[in-house]
Amino acid sequence: MNIFILEDDFIQQTRIETVVRDILEDSKISCSKLEVFSSPQKLFDSIQERGDHQLFLLDIEIGQESRCGLELAADIRRKDPNAVIVFVTTHSEFAPISFKYKVSALDFIDKAVDSQQFKEQIEECIHYTNQMMSSRETEDTFLFETPQTRLKLPYKDILYFATSTTPHKVCLWTQTERLEFYGNLSEIQAVAPKLYLCHRS
Repeated sequence: MNIFILEDDFIQQTRIETVVRDILEDSKISCSKLEVFSSPQKLFDSIQERGDHQLFLLDIEIGQESRCGLELAADIRRKDPNAVIVFVTTHSEFAPISFKYKVSALDFIDKAVDSQQFKEQIEECIHYTNQMMSSRETEDTFLFETPQTRLKLPYKDILYFATSTTPHKVCLWTQTERLEFYGNLSEIQAVAPKLYLCHRS
């Protein structure tokens, strides 16, 4: 699981990160990456993987930008249709507006609720994401896992794979983007026998 937090207030950053770490430790859930950002662009640029193992806890208002988190969520959804998005904000009035952004948010957590309810809501989101990761993969889903990478996407979105000019990396072209990750074509073929290897490179 990878968890990304967008929050520009240091006190709230610390609060959310502490709650998340406590939940992970208490539940014995493995988390490969837990990162906190105050900049939407830096968070977006740091996204290297795709799939339902990616959990984003986003504040809506960043600085003077009242809908910055909503716009970031829309960008994330375009990049990763399977990511889990949760809004953590003081602006509960934005809940209806969030539907216009069509980001399919899992939850809308109000920072003003008491500490116990706050933790319970975040815990539900983490457990949901963990359950999605653990669920049985369908035949129509490509899943590739290494210590450095976890990719999960529908076969219908894949155009082709090729070796990268960067050593030990593979390029994946989808309907909408190009992804580069550590691996080789033999490993891809081993986990996805339905793909046809037409050339070694």
